[in-house]
Amino acid sequence: MRVGPSQEEIRRSNLGALLRSVHLHGAMSRADLTNSLGLNRSTIGALTADLAAAGLVSEEVPQEQRGRAGRPSLVVRPESEKVYVYAFAVEVDRIVGARVGLGGVLLDRHEAARPRGEQDAAAVVAPIADFVRKMQAAAPADARLIGSGAAVSAMVRREDGYVRLGPQLGWVDQPLGEALGEVIGDGRPVAVRNNADLAALAEHTRGAAVGCDNVVYLYGDAGVGGGIIAAGRPVTGHGGYGGEVGHMVVNPVGKPCSCGSHGCWETEIGEHALLAAAGRNPSAGREGIMAVVDAASRGDNSAQAAVRQVGDWLGFGVANLVNIFNPEMVIFGGTLREVYLASAAQVRSRLNRNGLPACREHVRLRTPQLGDDASLLGAAELAFEPLFADPLDPA
Repeated sequence: MRVGPSQEEIRRSNLGALLRSVHLHGAMSRADLTNSLGLNRSTIGALTADLAAAGLVSEEVPQEQRGRAGRPSLVVRPESEKVYVYAFAVEVDRIVGARVGLGGVLLDRHEAARPRGEQDAAAVVAPIADFVRKMQAAAPADARLIGSGAAVSAMVRREDGYVRLGPQLGWVDQPLGEALGEVIGDGRPVAVRNNADLAALAEHTRGAAVGCDNVVYLYGDAGVGGGIIAAGRPVTGHGGYGGEVGHMVVNPVGKPCSCGSHGCWETEIGEHALLAAAGRNPSAGREGIMAVVDAASRGDNSAQAAVRQVGDWLGFGVANLVNIFNPEMVIFGGTLREVYLASAAQVRSRLNRNGLPACREHVRLRTPQLGDDASLLGAAELAFEPLFADPLDPA
């Protein structure tokens, strides 16, 4: 009967921990790695040698220590140019593709506008095929593709990237993961997740929420999505459908929602809600949201009233989430970034009225540090995960 992991399992776990450290923090000295991982110097030396032999890291003498007496602590760097993943974001009005190197380095990026309205998965991924051709041509001949990840504004089945419902994309039961796999053609499954979940992952890993283990990320486009980190781990629920905060019912006598219900939070804070309240074309999209916010800042009464109304509903929902999850930080991304910045007073006022003091008193309200590419970078982090699980797996 086995009573614990084997030496080989421990070694591979340590290899993954070391590689993850240089991926997240960049170049690190062996001394820093020794301290942060709690391993001895000889073990760190052996692990870095294995990773270097696999082409995942390189080692060099620090510039400031060259020519000095004594043995310097070598610096371990991720091989960002030679080890990379593909990352994609499929949103309501745009499609983005990127080649992201180990260490989170954005090596190559392409973007195309996506016409709004119903399109099947095969039509949507057509521009991605062009992105992949261009990224393949730009990659060094000796570079290694680790895998691919994609973020989409929809409810996604975690096991195979099957989109169960994407009302803003016009999707029901679309095999996005399969369609992406055919386009990329490397034989690996493509990891697909909800865009808000991946934006939360990216901000927690590299952005505004580094060091915060309890985070709520709110993303707005035509609808509203949420990504939740609790105790340092993503909360995605059974099957991967958790975090659909935009479909939290806040107004039982409210407007009909694209999901088939009534009074969902996104009917009160989504882009259609703000545009309609301001008397604008409800299909004006992101540009329309920016126009309303700009008009409000210049004193337009109807725009100001619309921003206050939506800001109050935004704070109402945030208070509920703060009471439920007790986060350290709430981040407002996508179009909700602009809405929050324009209505911060209403949001905080409603949070103070409806949030429990013990839950609200330390929560910080922030905008994304990684901007509109947060979900794209989160897709890259997702694609790198198998490498950290077993860095020496040839697959």
